[in-house]
Amino acid sequence: MAQTRIGLAGLAVMGQNLALNIAEKGFPISVYNRTTSKVDETVERAKKEGNLPLFGFHDPQSFVNSIQKPRVIIMLVKAGAPVDQTIATLSVYMEKGDCIIDGGNEWYENTERREKAMAELGLLYLGMGVSGGEEGARYGPSMMPGGSYEAYKYIEDILLKVAAQVLDSGPCVTYIGKGGSGNFVKMVHNGIEYGDMQLIAEAYDVLKSVGKLSNDELRQVFTEWNKGELLSFLIEITADIFGIKDDKGEGYLVDKVLDKTGMKGTGKWTVQQAADLSIAAPTIAASLDSRFLSGLKEERVQAAKVFKSGGVSDILSSEPVDKAKLIEDVRKALYASKICSYAQGMNLIKAKSVEKGWDLKLGELARIWKGGVHYQSHLLGPHQAGI
Repeated sequence: MAQTRIGLAGLAVMGQNLALNIAEKGFPISVYNRTTSKVDETVERAKKEGNLPLFGFHDPQSFVNSIQKPRVIIMLVKAGAPVDQTIATLSVYMEKGDCIIDGGNEWYENTERREKAMAELGLLYLGMGVSGGEEGARYGPSMMPGGSYEAYKYIEDILLKVAAQVLDSGPCVTYIGKGGSGNFVKMVHNGIEYGDMQLIAEAYDVLKSVGKLSNDELRQVFTEWNKGELLSFLIEITADIFGIKDDKGEGYLVDKVLDKTGMKGTGKWTVQQAADLSIAAPTIAASLDSRFLSGLKEERVQAAKVFKSGGVSDILSSEPVDKAKLIEDVRKALYASKICSYAQGMNLIKAKSVEKGWDLKLGELARIWKGGVHYQSHLLGPHQAGI
């Protein structure tokens, strides 16, 4: 076989989907995973999804040698030690001028440490945030590469085609800046998403508890909201969720979801960075606190036995509720609060950019977040124009 244009190591679902996306855009790709069954699984998917130019390798040396020079390899592995281990495995077969790209949610200082270490070996390094989840990776993510500009230029033609495409804004990718800026921006992006999801949850709670809206009414409300200034991916899927019936029992699935959530750490990092830089991020911080509280399921159950009031719904239960007015008030509050969440995140990015000398372009960040991200939103148009 002829040498491929690019390689990808790490074939969990995100890695598989991004590799298939790259291949589907016409770029022959080599793939590798320590667990070889994942390699075979990805190759089989490539055959089923259109005989895509994707080639699997079971050993790292053959994988590296299959890629044309200067080699470009994307890693999609768990952050932390697995990244260092993968770099160690692959770099021994790489040559001066080759490039490694970490596509995971990594702490930005780790990226800067690795970029310096790779430079000593003559290798280029990028830390690239990839947003959009499994579906985004397959059909068009938003990507935030930071680090070596030379490395970015190696792969720019691929990223421009693989990224989500927005009609009025182009591909949802841009060179973010030096050092760990790409990972930092992705971290704050996730923090904003924490805030956005918490705001939607609270809007739902008020409409359900105070307005006594049924799930069908909630679905109609959120569907209508998604036609106006609240138009966004999260509002759209929230409307869909309200309509899903429990296929293993009676009623709606939303009423049976366990009110307990976990997190991967980027939201916490965002709040910590805001505190370190003396940047107010109350919406994002409150969303993090809500996740902490949701994890205390047993304690909340015990507290509910002691404090039996239903909260705001009890206070207002004696008052007649004007549903139409409540719905509009909540819509306006949600819109204003989402603006606050985005502004807090952008403020944090700006402060870090000044501290590190990154010279980040906030308008460009708003542009590339208009597609491929979980909170892609109509709101980001005014944000792009305003900053």
